[in-house]
Amino acid sequence: MSRKIAVLGCGAIGSSISADLTKAGYDITVVDQWPAQVEALKSAGLHIQMTDGDVQVPMRACHLCDLASANLEFDIVFLAVKSNDHRWMAEFIKPYLKASGVLVPTQNGMNDDSIASIIGPSRTVGCAMELSAEIFTPGLVKRNTTHKSTWFAVGELDGSYTPRVREIESILSHVGRCDVTNNIYGAKWTKLIANTMTMGPFGLLGLGNSEAAALPGMFDLSVKLGRESLAVGTALGYRIEPIFGLRADEFAGTGDENLVTAMKTLLGHVSRGRTAPIHDHLKGRRSEMEFISGVVSKKGRELGIPTPGNDAVVEIDRQINTGQIKMDRSNLELLKSRIG
Repeated sequence: MSRKIAVLGCGAIGSSISADLTKAGYDITVVDQWPAQVEALKSAGLHIQMTDGDVQVPMRACHLCDLASANLEFDIVFLAVKSNDHRWMAEFIKPYLKASGVLVPTQNGMNDDSIASIIGPSRTVGCAMELSAEIFTPGLVKRNTTHKSTWFAVGELDGSYTPRVREIESILSHVGRCDVTNNIYGAKWTKLIANTMTMGPFGLLGLGNSEAAALPGMFDLSVKLGRESLAVGTALGYRIEPIFGLRADEFAGTGDENLVTAMKTLLGHVSRGRTAPIHDHLKGRRSEMEFISGVVSKKGRELGIPTPGNDAVVEIDRQINTGQIKMDRSNLELLKSRIG
């Protein structure tokens, strides 16, 4: 475990990964742009609260400005920032990643090619993931997915199997289940579909996942959103992949059946929590829906595929971001009316 590993971004997801890897004995340095978080980690370490047991560990933490004089180079960087920040963070960490090193984006969205254009394809490994957590107090994280229900899939962008992918699989297995795939783009798009069905509409309402999922009409709306996302992904050439640890035979039905399977499995993992855009809106930050539902809308326009549901999610989310409307359960009726 002599490899030097950075976790760039120590919010809820980065903290959860950092704590488990530190506990497992890896040489971890976390780097973050939230000053209070870095100071809390330096003084008291990380405390992750989970239903399957708390983790409390001391942490080596750096402010962004610390790296210039820290004389550190990393073999592996796990990028755990919001998709909004992926490009400038990739540029930031590039000088500190060894020539033989690898960057693994542990985040939502389809950012791998964008990151590879900065870091280089030979130094980028793709990752799809499901890890739900919340942070509002520096140094303290509520993790909603247990180790058993946390899931990663890692893969080379060209679909090959390599020793470094197996190494990353072994490392992330300390955080949750980790699979290796030769179809990382398909796995990531399948997760994006599940996110557009849940994160997209739920994030407009401010409700917990289980409460939002139970609202009248939500199930049919989610399936409609998923159909749009599936149609766009299919047109892009992505092969839909069993995710969340599902077997191939559990993911071998019709398109709608697979959408429902993915959505129900995701909700089974995260029913206790609130989806990520809600955290952003509560903190007064712009959400990353531009990189989730917004990707479906953008690619749909380019391909001539109508995506009215995802378009409406993106527009209502934009209005919440700009303060034109508030995050509220009444936005479900607004969403329905805009879809028609």
